[in-house]
Amino acid sequence: MKTIRFGIIGCGLMGREFASSAARWCHLNDMPARPEIVAICNRSDKPFAWFTSNFPSIKQTTNDYRELLANEEVDAVYIAVPHDQHEAIYTDAIKAGKHLMGEKPFGIDKAANEAITACAAEHPDVFVRCCSQMPFFPGVQKIGQIIESGELGQIIEVETGFLHSSDMNTDKAINWKRMIEFNGEYGVLGDLGMHACHVPFRAGWKPKNVRAILSNLVPTRPDGQGNTVPCETWDNGTLLCDMHDPATDATFPWTFKSFRIAPGEKNTWYVRILGTKTSVRFSTKNPKLLEVMKYDGSEQTWGQIDMGIDTAYPSITGGIFEFGFSDAIQQMWAAFLYELEHGKPITKFGGCVTLDEVALSHRLFTAALESQAQQSTVTV
Repeated sequence: MKTIRFGIIGCGLMGREFASSAARWCHLNDMPARPEIVAICNRSDKPFAWFTSNFPSIKQTTNDYRELLANEEVDAVYIAVPHDQHEAIYTDAIKAGKHLMGEKPFGIDKAANEAITACAAEHPDVFVRCCSQMPFFPGVQKIGQIIESGELGQIIEVETGFLHSSDMNTDKAINWKRMIEFNGEYGVLGDLGMHACHVPFRAGWKPKNVRAILSNLVPTRPDGQGNTVPCETWDNGTLLCDMHDPATDATFPWTFKSFRIAPGEKNTWYVRILGTKTSVRFSTKNPKLLEVMKYDGSEQTWGQIDMGIDTAYPSITGGIFEFGFSDAIQQMWAAFLYELEHGKPITKFGGCVTLDEVALSHRLFTAALESQAQQSTVTV
């Protein structure tokens, strides 16, 4: 099995999740390559002790990402930094010849994303993908198979969303994700939106226009030092789009929701697709349950499939057992390494978010900001 030596730039929550996935790579079967963490970078030294105590393979710790990118022993990087840093660090990584897994939204705005995309085009030997783990749940992989099979018939309506309650507490101190200069004008769309776009975009469905309703529900927050400061980013976003289905050349409505303030939700991702022949729905609130309804002219009855470990990338876990968030993270990383080695994903829905899909999300979110400002429908 080939070893891909990784550096991590940004040693926060998701950096630790990646490292944990790498540590238990033996959980996966028949992989062509494995990741090894050899270098880490963070602005402060605080997280270094956790990484170095758990990963003796780490030989470099630094506060300067340029030093990590200059390390010839690093083949690929995972970059998880605030959005305002994406353009500079992502393009520097690509120019350094490091394969890149980057966090969404891949640039603080459309211009930054275009700069990253152009840089990647100039370095075609560098493999570049974007993080989005939720579609690797077995129920969603099954939905992908149904989409590919044509079983849906003509699509009537699609709804996807990602709902958090992380900002329900209005006394929660502000952080960079609530500051426009670091998070960007997109607000919650940039922070969470790619998750809700992943399945529709991978299916080939493209938004023609958008009507956006964006909400800044908590306009001020404490700064953690006894002061109250402006909190100007969008907390919640609902988008309604006309979507084009190239398989039927038909148009259908897509409702997209990305919420940081969603009562009753902790971290819920969901998809609902209504078709003239087959309809499907799935939510991580009940991650074992996939609902399918086939219509043949008789009664309309939703059937329930109790999903187990039916993953894109096989693992040692028995198929009867449950799947969770950490499993989805590892499946996403398996998709990255598999495509890096084979040049294509194992299945259509078994791949990470591409640069074309990211660019489409930026066109959508930029149009959504214009729609909110004009209170009108805007062409994407």
